[in-house]
Amino acid sequence: MDTVAWIVFGILALVVVGKAVHIVRQHQRGVIVTFGKYSKTMQPGLVFIFPFVQGIMLLDMRETVLDVMPQEVITKDNALVTVDAIVYYEITDPFRNLFNVVDFRMAAIKLAQTNLRNLIGDMELDELLISRETVNARLCQILDDATDKWGVRVTRVELQTVEPPADIIAAMSQQMKAERLKRAAILEAEGLRQSEILKAEGERQARINIAEGEAEAIKKVAEAERYRELTIAEGEAQAITTVFAAIHAGDPTPDVLAIKYLEALAHIADGEATKIFLPLEAMGVLGSMAAIGEAFRDSQQTPTSQGRERP
Repeated sequence: MDTVAWIVFGILALVVVGKAVHIVRQHQRGVIVTFGKYSKTMQPGLVFIFPFVQGIMLLDMRETVLDVMPQEVITKDNALVTVDAIVYYEITDPFRNLFNVVDFRMAAIKLAQTNLRNLIGDMELDELLISRETVNARLCQILDDATDKWGVRVTRVELQTVEPPADIIAAMSQQMKAERLKRAAILEAEGLRQSEILKAEGERQARINIAEGEAEAIKKVAEAERYRELTIAEGEAQAITTVFAAIHAGDPTPDVLAIKYLEALAHIADGEATKIFLPLEAMGVLGSMAAIGEAFRDSQQTPTSQGRERP
C-alpha cells in the first residue's frame, strides 16, 4: 500500500513540475494569466508558474507572412481583374494580440481583401498596372493603422498578381505591338532623315571643295599667264632695247631706213587684202626715196675727173 502511494505521489510531482516549469525561447514571449486574468509578459528564459492556477501562452515575435487569397476586383473603368497580395507583419504587443482580437490571421486577411478592393476600385486599369508601388504603400499604411490596436505592425505589403481578363490582355498585347512598330517606324524615319542630312552635307562640302579647287586652279593659271606675259614683255622690251642700241651703234643713214621700211611694206602687202592703209610716216619715207633717186640721177650726169661719164 505504501509503495502504491509513493508511486502516485511521484506521478503527481512530475505532473506538477511539468506544469510549473516552462522555457520561453529567444523569439518568443510568454503571457501569464492567473485564474484567466492577465498577469505579466515573460521574457525568454526559464519560467516558473503555479500549476492549475496560472497558465502561459507563447507568442512568436518574428516577422510573419500572411497570404491574401486571390479575388476578383472591378476597376474604376469597369475592368475585371484578379489580384492577390502578401502581407508581412510582426507582433509588437503580445497582450493586445491575444486579448483584442479572436483570430488575428483571419481578421488581417479579411481586412486586406476589403481595403485592396476599395483601393483598386478607385483606380483605372492602366494606372493600376503602372502604380503597384503606390498601391503597396497605401495598403500597407491602411493595414498598419488598423492593426495597431491588435498589437501588430505591418511592415510590407506586396501585390503578387494583377491579372486582367484574356480579351484585355490580347488588346494590351496588340497595343504594345503597335507602339513598338510606331517607335520602329519613327526610328527608321529619323535614321533616313539623318542619313539624307549627312549626305546633303557631304555633297555640299564636296561642291565647296571642288569650287575652291577650281578657284585656286584659275588663280594659279592667271598668275602663270601673267608671269608669262610679263616674261614675254620683258623679253620684247629687252629685244627692242638691244635692236635700238644696235641701230644707234650702226648709225644708219636715211636711205637704209627707207629701204628697210619698203621691205616692211612689202611684207604687209604680201597677203590677200584688197586694200592697204599706209601710215602717215610712209609719205616721209617716200619723200626720202624721191630724194635718193634724184641724187642718183645727178650722179649719173656729172662727169668724172677724166672727163668721162660714170658708166
